[in-house]
Amino acid sequence: MDRVAHLAPDVSIAASPVAVIGAGYAGMAAAVILAERGVPVTVYESGALPGGRARRVAPHGRSLDNGQHLLIGAYTELFRLMRQVGVPADAVLRLPLELHYADGFALRALRLPAPLGLLGGLLTARGLPFGERIGAMRFMLAQQRRGFQLDDDCSVDALLARHAQDGRIAHYLWRPLCVSALNTPAAQASARVFLAVLRDTFAGEADASDLIFTRVDLSRLFPEAAAAYVVTHGGTIRLRSPVRALGRDGADLVVDGERYRRVVLACGPHQLGAFATLLPELAPLAATVQGYGTQPIYTCYLQYPDHVRLPGPLLGLAHGHVQWVFDRRLLTGGNGQLACVISAQGDHQQLTHDALAKTCHRELAAALPGLPAPLWSQVIAEKRATIACNAGIRRVGPRTPLEGLYLAGDYTDPEYPPTLEAAVRSGVRAAGLAAGTK
Repeated sequence: MDRVAHLAPDVSIAASPVAVIGAGYAGMAAAVILAERGVPVTVYESGALPGGRARRVAPHGRSLDNGQHLLIGAYTELFRLMRQVGVPADAVLRLPLELHYADGFALRALRLPAPLGLLGGLLTARGLPFGERIGAMRFMLAQQRRGFQLDDDCSVDALLARHAQDGRIAHYLWRPLCVSALNTPAAQASARVFLAVLRDTFAGEADASDLIFTRVDLSRLFPEAAAAYVVTHGGTIRLRSPVRALGRDGADLVVDGERYRRVVLACGPHQLGAFATLLPELAPLAATVQGYGTQPIYTCYLQYPDHVRLPGPLLGLAHGHVQWVFDRRLLTGGNGQLACVISAQGDHQQLTHDALAKTCHRELAAALPGLPAPLWSQVIAEKRATIACNAGIRRVGPRTPLEGLYLAGDYTDPEYPPTLEAAVRSGVRAAGLAAGTK
């Protein structure tokens, strides 16, 4: 067990101690809020470093992320906490929304008040018939008039068909946006959640649609800085410390023999069932979460000679398995290193990692003539990356039947898709309950 020795706070803390189980983005957000409010907090994490499903990994000694992430300007809570714990501004690269596909489609949002920025971008987009550009503008204005709300949820595909948005605009914009944000195919994804993404991204502040690229690994981006913040504010971080016992004794919750008045359970949704065996009162929640189903994210890292590069940090591919390609030279300084991302379920899941790497290279070579063979490749498959954000989904929320026990995790957010922003929001929400302020 690794234990980060905590520093004594400057003042006496009268608040009751709280345990946070899980040091992913949700758990560390909860710990930061608790530490900020003077609550003695102990974080339990089974892994060797914080980050959960968004962390640094080192297969074959190569420092990579367990998935290539793209953030957006609308992730206000994540960026607020990053600033609070001292993550430097140059840890990310912020660029105005600009999408380019290898086959010529291009869209760039204009720097105008919402929703004029996207509307102007749609009007000037390349690779779309003029009628579809006008139709897309009408679609966005119609959703704005309705407050981006639906009376009854349906699939994203059904919503697009209803508004005649199922042509090329769907192929290049709406469906890729759905899969990227909800990690669920548009045929089954929740239109209600999709509209929440459109609302916050394209109808928010002018910079809400900005694309935010990470320039450090995902553990450094927030969880490690959050852990340092918690320690300097009197908290404790316990790494390589899987929780093996969780129970109740009177008014207290007992975690591996230690007593706490409140506990934030910030584990992955697939881990909730294991805790339900320790606390049977959680069984109905665990069954509900299991019923959500899961969706994967595959990232294939391909290392080419140093001279290989993309025209920009991000390139879309529209006719194969690969959806987006990231040039890590512009992000983490990895010259010649490209990351291919495949979100949600698909035929790629039937391929071996070696076959998938060859497929990704073949699709890249079709888009980038003259591309040499890769020097090495690494496929990282998060097979349960997120819950399936299906139409009609009803989230469980942070409360449980047990007083003093709260849930945090991207799957608990009432309206947001399962993203890092949803994880952080859920942690803030659960911490407010655990601190007795909500």
